[in-house]
Amino acid sequence: MCRNIRTLHNFDPPATREEIHAAAVQYVRKISGSTKPSQANQAAFDAAVTEVATTTARLLGALTTTAPPKNREEEAARARARAQLRYG
Repeated sequence: MCRNIRTLHNFDPPATREEIHAAAVQYVRKISGSTKPSQANQAAFDAAVTEVATTTARLLGALTTTAPPKNREEEAARARARAQLRYG
């Protein structure tokens, strides 16, 4: 369920709000054990996603590194190559 959570730190350009939100949704889904909450739990689920996304954005803004920013296209190509080796 959490395969879509990707490293968001130290990329050029920086992570977008949409990427942060998608990671937050995946995290809350994993923790709750539910890919789609019931109507009774939808408000709690949405509130948790908002809190996780806000905290994630704050964390990414506070992190520092001396490493050069990673290129998104190069990292995606590496991931595809690893997947090709793993899954054939």
